[in-house]
Amino acid sequence: MSEKIRVLVPEEKVDERIRELGRQISEDYAGKQVHLICVLKGGVFFMCELAKRITVPVSMDFMCVGSYGDGTASSGVVRIAKDLDESIENKEVLIVEDIIDSGNTLYYLIDVLKKRNPASMRLCTLLDKPDRRVKDVKVDYCGFEIPDEFVVGYGLDYAQKYRNLPYIGVVEGLE
Repeated sequence: MSEKIRVLVPEEKVDERIRELGRQISEDYAGKQVHLICVLKGGVFFMCELAKRITVPVSMDFMCVGSYGDGTASSGVVRIAKDLDESIENKEVLIVEDIIDSGNTLYYLIDVLKKRNPASMRLCTLLDKPDRRVKDVKVDYCGFEIPDEFVVGYGLDYAQKYRNLPYIGVVEGLE
């Protein structure tokens, strides 16, 4: 079966917004090094493009945290499948996420990471679905606020497909 994908945010707008976020982050972290923490798997596309546009020194690490599996709705159970490789103590941490909807995963992750004593911690997401928010999560840098639709592309998937699309699309016909 082949799903139909409708373009929600075209590639050019995604690229332009990531450049803007890179400039803003570079200004906010002027004179400092920023430690990016990518939430895998979806966040890797966004983080790589964002890192290329940040002009202050950057270091990176990766976590795999999730609550979705292969479905389109969160299971509500958050688990860490891959933890950080390095300590974040006294680092200027910027969590980079592909999308925030319910906020459950990020709420849990932020709580875990705060206990590791970073100098600061902020959150950057490519996409935000505030209409679906269940947990209060402060987003410091947001690419796009989007409606409550199931999106794919730019790292976001449907059953591990469509991550490689260079734009943000909506999978048509999903319930």
